[in-house]
Amino acid sequence: MEKNNLPNNLPNNLPNNLPNNLPEQLLEQAIASGAQVAEVYESRTFSRPVLFEGNRLKQIETTQSEGIALRLWRDGRPGLVVGYGPIAAEVLVEKALAVSTLNPPEMPNLTTASPNGGLPAGQSSQRHFPDMGMTVAVEQLVRWGEGAIARLRDRFPEVICEAEIACDVDYTRLINSTGLDYCSQDTTLSGYITAELVNQDDFLSVSDGVLGRIDSEAASKPGPDQLQLDQQDQAGLDLDKAVNSIIQRLNWAQRTVAPATGQVPIIFTPRAAWLLWETLQLALNGKRVKENISPWSQQWGQQVVAAAITLGQDPSFGPYRCPFDDEGILTRPLVLIEGGHIKNWYCDRVTGEPNTDLTVAGLGLGSTGNGIRPGLGSYPTPGLINLIITPGNHSWEDLIAQQKDAIIVDQVMGEGGDITGDLSVNLDLGYRVSKGEIIGRVKDTMVSGNAYSALNNLVALGCDTDWSGSTYTPSVVVESLSVTG
Repeated sequence: MEKNNLPNNLPNNLPNNLPNNLPEQLLEQAIASGAQVAEVYESRTFSRPVLFEGNRLKQIETTQSEGIALRLWRDGRPGLVVGYGPIAAEVLVEKALAVSTLNPPEMPNLTTASPNGGLPAGQSSQRHFPDMGMTVAVEQLVRWGEGAIARLRDRFPEVICEAEIACDVDYTRLINSTGLDYCSQDTTLSGYITAELVNQDDFLSVSDGVLGRIDSEAASKPGPDQLQLDQQDQAGLDLDKAVNSIIQRLNWAQRTVAPATGQVPIIFTPRAAWLLWETLQLALNGKRVKENISPWSQQWGQQVVAAAITLGQDPSFGPYRCPFDDEGILTRPLVLIEGGHIKNWYCDRVTGEPNTDLTVAGLGLGSTGNGIRPGLGSYPTPGLINLIITPGNHSWEDLIAQQKDAIIVDQVMGEGGDITGDLSVNLDLGYRVSKGEIIGRVKDTMVSGNAYSALNNLVALGCDTDWSGSTYTPSVVVESLSVTG
């Protein structure tokens, strides 16, 4: 059995084919070649997923990626290039300078180490942030997967399972020619399981996943570098939660019933509620607000959704953590909507820069620490680290008991809506509620309507928060959406 030999401590021990001093070389040669300022963004990832198929271990993979992006300005003209694997510094610099000749001049926009260069007061210009999380031996990942599948098959012997259990390490470094130098390393665990039931006239697929991280305090305890977790019941990764969820939903789906149609209450589980919150994320994006693309551009401070809704980001919470953004600004908790009212937009440096001609309230206050690169070859743009929705005080059982006739949306096919809020999705997995009880699964059912309207017609928020991607959300009950089927 292959062992995971990835070290737990220093970032420079992460598997690396790039020269250790390549970022410094790039900055030095860029300035020597005439660049006014330059910035290097380095990203390294290492993952070892364990894959199961047909209830059995299929394979153990190792994936590794290394990339470095150089951004510079010469004569005010920006140039951005990306290199992967071993590459000479002079080659990247030459390409970046060539790209810069094709772009119009602009004011260089970097977070600099100078007192008046954009670095917030009290923020150090050089920092190695504490490593987050610990790696887990691949044998343990295999045991977790085998145990989860065994528990599912104990309850449903005929079920066919697929699973992916992984330990991922991500290292990021941002350094620029003014003296800014930040780096961080994060190690996370993930487990995703799909259970399928197949008969002559039906196919049922139920999925769930969990994310986790082993507290770094465990690293300070005496013992081997790799945690031995045999006696620690899935420390850091609660696969039992996913297994129990799948079993419960398979039980609900044993009977197929006709859906309620028309405008009936819709209950979005945490696995599907992202459909609603995704639209709000787009509307709160400072870039879209500044461009008047957001329908909320002129509604700063106003109530835009139900008063029970409060949401924001917390970069120190859960598996989606990030100490600094891709522009070198420290991330921070940020309330976006409070009591239904807009409190903040999220911005990068360009979006948040002071502008006396700016007519949109709430902008021009500086970056909120949300400058995110969609990819190595992309310029930073506003993006959220995570999205945290404040839960209500209704249990799942209470939410169901309150409904005379409703539809539960649990898994959907396709993508959600856009910034207009309009959505139309087919249910991959949904249920009908009648007289306060779940009576069975609905098939060939579609839910459509508008997310803004739905969140202004909020019935209740649950207290059953869970992660769906980078969104931490409770179940959501809304009205004004239509069901066809």
